[in-house]
Formats: sequence, C-alpha cells, structure tokens
Amino acid sequence: MSLKFGAFMAPFHSLTEDPTTALWRHLELIEWLDTLGIEEAWLGEHHSGGFSPVASPELLLAAAAERTRRIKLGTGVVSLPYHHPYTVAGRLVQLDHQSRGRIMMGVGAGVSPADAYMLGIEAADQRRRMAESLDVVVQLLNSTEPVTVKTDWFELREARLQLRPYTEQGFDIAVAGAGSERGMRLAARHGLGSLTFAGRPGMRDLPLAPLWRAAEDEAAKCGTTVDRSKWRVAVCLHIADTREEALNQVRPGMTHWFKECVRDTFGAPATLPVGREVDAAVEAGTVIVGSVDDAIESIERMLQESGGFGTLLVNTHDWATREQVKHSFELLARYVAPHFNGSLAGIRASQRWVAANRDRFALEGGAAAKAAATTGA
Repeated sequence: MSLKFGAFMAPFHSLTEDPTTALWRHLELIEWLDTLGIEEAWLGEHHSGGFSPVASPELLLAAAAERTRRIKLGTGVVSLPYHHPYTVAGRLVQLDHQSRGRIMMGVGAGVSPADAYMLGIEAADQRRRMAESLDVVVQLLNSTEPVTVKTDWFELREARLQLRPYTEQGFDIAVAGAGSERGMRLAARHGLGSLTFAGRPGMRDLPLAPLWRAAEDEAAKCGTTVDRSKWRVAVCLHIADTREEALNQVRPGMTHWFKECVRDTFGAPATLPVGREVDAAVEAGTVIVGSVDDAIESIERMLQESGGFGTLLVNTHDWATREQVKHSFELLARYVAPHFNGSLAGIRASQRWVAANRDRFALEGGAAAKAAATTGA
C-alpha cells in the first residue's frame, strides 16, 4: 500500500501574531503544498481559546480551492454537535462542486469544552450528538430518499439535498479520534475512514495497532468494511537538513506552545520536563523532529507497529519560522514521500540497468564511432 502525505492545520498560532495575517498565511501554505505535490490539507474549526481562530474551515477551503490545482481539501474537523446535520451536508456538497471534487469531510465531537459551553451543549451530550448527526449526514449524502427524524436537538422533515456530491462515488468522510477507540468504532459502523491524532507531545495515546483492531471488530459486528488506505494518522513532524538544525528550529516554538496553549490555556493532562520539552518528546517518539533519514526511520516504525495506514498528516504549528516550515515540507515531498510511494522505483531500475550494461554500451558506441570515421558516414 502506497503511503500518501498531507497537512493537518488545526491551526495553532501565537497570541502575538495578527490573526488576519495568520489566515492569509494558511492559504499561502496550502498553495505551497499543492506546488510540492502534497496530496491533502485539512483545516479545523474552533471558537475559543485564542490559539485557533478559524471558526469556519469551509470558508478558507473555498478560497484555497481557487488558488490550487490538485490538492484535496478537508474539514479537519467540522464539530457535528455544533451544527444542524442538514446544513453540514449541504455546505460540504456545495464546496465539493466548487472544488470540482477535491473536498474531504472530517467530522468530530468538538475538542474544546469551552466551545460547547458557549453553545449551551453539555459535555456529556457531545458524543451522543455527534453519532446522531453522523447517521443523518451519511443518509443525506448516500441516498436520494427523504429523511425524517427528530431528536432532542434537531429535526428533519422529508429532507433531501438539492445537490448530489460532485462525483458519483461521493467524497471521503473521516471520523476523527484522539487516541481512543471511540472514533474508530463510530467510523467503522458506517464503513467510513478514520483520522487518528497520534504522537501528541506529553500525552499517552493508545498504540495504533489496537485502534485498528477495534475498527475491524466494530465493522464485523455491523456488517461493514474498513480499509487501511482510508486511515489517516496525524503526527507532529519537522524536518531540516540535519537533526540538530531541526531541534534548534522548533525548541523555542514548541516550548512556548506547550506551556501557553496546552498547559496554561486548555489545561490538558500532558507533562513534559521543563526545559527539555522538545528533546523529551522526540525521545519518547511522540513527535518526529530530525533529518530526512530520521523521518523515514520513524515513519517506517509507525507503519510496522500499526500494520499500515493510508495517509500521514503533518500537524502544522508555528514552532519554526515560516521559511523553515516550508523547507520542512519541501524535504518531505522531495525525499521522504518518494521512499514510501514508489516513485523512485523506475529511475533506480533504469540506473541499475544502464550501470550493469555500460561496458557493452561503450563498446558498441565506440565501434559505431570507428565505423563512421572509416566510411565517412
């Protein structure tokens, strides 16, 4: 199975940066990823906390679709409990048409308790609401039959979408999960893809292999199928020309992000030794920071331990400068991705063939030159 690569843009930014500029920088980065041939870019939805000021990923993705040619664009994620499922499905289908079939739909329960609180949603209801909404969204996208359903928080009466998805097979839908079986099982219940957040600095996530076994178990119970090629795994990754350069580039930014965002703002139960945050996270394998060879080795280990997945997504943070982030993605596209997607096989085989036969070719070429000189032809 060939491994694809993409970017997962939560997105996180320093509270010292102008938010308007940050929004435009998202679009510039997606353009660069498209130029490099990176397959996917995902943008998240958040409403509080300051570090992630994108309230509507669909708006940015619509702008990105106008600026790019081939990269697929995903909501990473739409928080289903915050929206009526009919409008969620309708917006994504419209965006699917605007992008001529390049849209992906990532869904989740909503990661921020503060967002749910402001919307009057009890934290205990978020996952139930997500499951109820996803049931309806899948029906609306996959069937032309009218949908009538009533819950304690939304109602549909003979509802159907005016527009169908742009392509006959529809667009990819991925259910997000942060290191637990819950999201994997919900995705498997509908035969959908999964988006797993792995390798979060200072966090203890379940190993990937048991997560996939949970998906297979749920699919067997529900009579659906799951496909590893539709499993996306998001990790923190930064590459530079050398390991030391990579570590030096991200140390100040990751330390600031961990303290100000993870610990002091959201109060996540994450621990890293003060002053050694980056080095400890690298040693623990929860982030990938290093050279091209380091990245290849770490990704190979992830694939082996998990049994394989379809796409590796790079969590983008403002840990390094903009140019360093762009260079990291360039190294990923030029040297890491080819190691996993098979694009080097043909040129390497050709080189080996020419090298193995060079004496024969030289002899034949020399004989032809001699004959031409003798005959004057």
